[in-house]
Amino acid sequence: MYSLVFKNVKVIDGLGNPWYYADVGIKGDKIVHIGRIEGGDSPKIIDGKNMALAPGFIDMHSHSEMIFLNEKQPELLEGRIRQGITTEIMGNCGISVSPVRDEIKPVMEASVGWMTPDKVPWEWNSMGEYLDIVEKNGVVVNVGTLTGHGAIRALVKGFLSGISSPEEIEEMRGFLKETFEQGSFGLSCGLIYAPGMFADTNELTELAKIVADYDRIFTSHIRGSSETDIEAQQEVINIGEKTGCRVHRSHYEAFGQANWHKIEITLRMDEEARARGIDMAYDMFPYTAAMTMMIAIYPPWSLDGGWPEFVKRVEDAEVRKKIENDIDNLVPTWPTWLPGGWPHNLVKATGWQNIYIGYMPSHKNNKYEGLNLVELGESVEKSPFDAITDLMVEEGGAISQLIFGVSGDRDNDEPIRAIIQHPLGGYATDAIDIGRGKPHPASYGTYPRILGKYVREEKLLPLEDAVRRMTSFPANRLGLKGRGIIAEDFFADLVLFDPDKIRDRATYEDPRQFPEGIHDVIVNGQVLLEDGDLKGIHPGKVLRK
Repeated sequence: MYSLVFKNVKVIDGLGNPWYYADVGIKGDKIVHIGRIEGGDSPKIIDGKNMALAPGFIDMHSHSEMIFLNEKQPELLEGRIRQGITTEIMGNCGISVSPVRDEIKPVMEASVGWMTPDKVPWEWNSMGEYLDIVEKNGVVVNVGTLTGHGAIRALVKGFLSGISSPEEIEEMRGFLKETFEQGSFGLSCGLIYAPGMFADTNELTELAKIVADYDRIFTSHIRGSSETDIEAQQEVINIGEKTGCRVHRSHYEAFGQANWHKIEITLRMDEEARARGIDMAYDMFPYTAAMTMMIAIYPPWSLDGGWPEFVKRVEDAEVRKKIENDIDNLVPTWPTWLPGGWPHNLVKATGWQNIYIGYMPSHKNNKYEGLNLVELGESVEKSPFDAITDLMVEEGGAISQLIFGVSGDRDNDEPIRAIIQHPLGGYATDAIDIGRGKPHPASYGTYPRILGKYVREEKLLPLEDAVRRMTSFPANRLGLKGRGIIAEDFFADLVLFDPDKIRDRATYEDPRQFPEGIHDVIVNGQVLLEDGDLKGIHPGKVLRK
């Protein structure tokens, strides 16, 4: 007896094989039979009507840490569920909310304010404690985490700049081992964000040795995707070569038209690295705009010591003038971690006019959401710098930005197409919706956009290969066992969709639009979405490596 049966489906197994017709039988949380199943053998039968049944999509680049602690979790994750996501991995870009200690919790809370729906008490210190709380609350989809390099560096050095001593690095290595023992899937770096931007290559390499020892993954938001793109890519490759660990570039991209040509160069670098035996790959999102925290537009020295120190600096007229001058004029050079260095001057790369306000914490200022920083300045009769800096201070830094000119622009997606097609890449969202302002449309449309626009309409790659990059590819990169493939004895995380109708509807102007063509989403054998109807259940599991 099966608990659930899919009849008459085109099985896309997640490995890239051609689809085939079959019935799929589920018992409990596992797939137990693939083949012909006679009617009447299950209390729940879903007629697939010759639509595609694929493994549930695995988003290996999520920032949902604070959403999984929120009682509105089902609502805030609905756009992700409706695009077929059944598993997500948090802790990316060097940003994880654990491990932490009491003395730095206020600074850590401020640093993740842009991805926090509502304030919650930070009742954890270790990663194990955080995961236990998430598990107790219940989760609608499966969730695991990476260890943020920024978090473990903050445990040792706070948000201070400076090269770490051997003793400090050894302390970080100890914290990293603890998180691996508690279930972390790997180490993530965010090398354009404080405090990770202050680390040198040696610090990262010493931590990567632990990654290799535990057979985990080393992911990196590299040290700039504009002027220093090539050097930053080489840094990650060198770390993989020296340590033997699995290395992975997060959300592959190039900022600013002057740097789009580097995509071809860095992809070739990846190919050459693999030819030398380095396990290098990447993920990406299929949009020419990215979303991040607004504080990323400021030079590293202004962020030294964390948010309170930044506020003191911008309230000093002379220091404030120097910050603005650096934003307008300083071109990043390598190495970026030395005093006065900068990995990624976003404004210099793309321009004030291409940086838009995503959301504001306060109701008072949400009228500015959706404006670019030139428009913001005009509306308050200030320079773009003064306008956004004053708001940053007023809002405690918890402002997000949507930045255009990333691997293309609104009218030209040719640069990003190479990243979509390359065999070393998989797909991820790098986007969340915290229920305020304008989220990135990737929160609602990433996977349908690939399957509709780039597979069906533009035929950039076969359907089966696109599904592989959403399923077995991230599972393999993460070492995630039992998921990402339709096979007997694998977990029943599944998505039923119509390849002829699937498409994204979310736009930059109106991002909260659900996609079309996805009918059913199954998580651990339970029907979470049935024919477009979202169920009020929490069938997900907290995954520990």
